[in-house]
Amino acid sequence: MIAYDLQCANGHAFEGWFEDGQAYIEQNEKGLIVCPICNDTSIYKKLSTFAIKSSNSIVKEDLSIEDLHAKQMALGKMEKQIVEYIENTFDDVGTEFSNEALKIHYGVSEPRNIRGVSTKEDEKVLKEEGIEFIKIPMPVSNDSES
Repeated sequence: MIAYDLQCANGHAFEGWFEDGQAYIEQNEKGLIVCPICNDTSIYKKLSTFAIKSSNSIVKEDLSIEDLHAKQMALGKMEKQIVEYIENTFDDVGTEFSNEALKIHYGVSEPRNIRGVSTKEDEKVLKEEGIEFIKIPMPVSNDSES
C-alpha cells in the first residue's frame, strides 16, 4: 500500500491510499479518484511533507503539529513561486499547445517557453515527434473571489 497527498483543481487537499503507484495512475486516468469536498476528478499528487525517500527505504519524520504546519506553509510558498515563475516566463498558448510546440520544433515559430493544455492524443503525437514536455498541474487561481 502507498499513501499519496492529493489535491483537486479547486485546491482541496486530501489523502489517498493505493495498492501501488500504477493503481493511482490507472484510477486517476479513469476519473475514479474524486475530491471528497467538491467531487472534482481533476486530481494530482502533492509533495508529501511527512516522508523522505532515501536510497533504499522511507524515513518518517516525527513532527509536531507546529513543525508540520511550518513545512506545509513552506511548500505552499514554494508552489506559489513555481506557479508565478511559469505564469510570468512562459507564453500561455492555451489549447494550441501541441500545435505551437510542433511549430517551434520544426522551426516555423521562434523558440520560446510555452504553456497550455493538451489532450492525451496531442501528447502522444508530441512524444512520437520527439518533443519533450513536462506536465505541471496548476492550481486554480482564487483572484476572482476577492
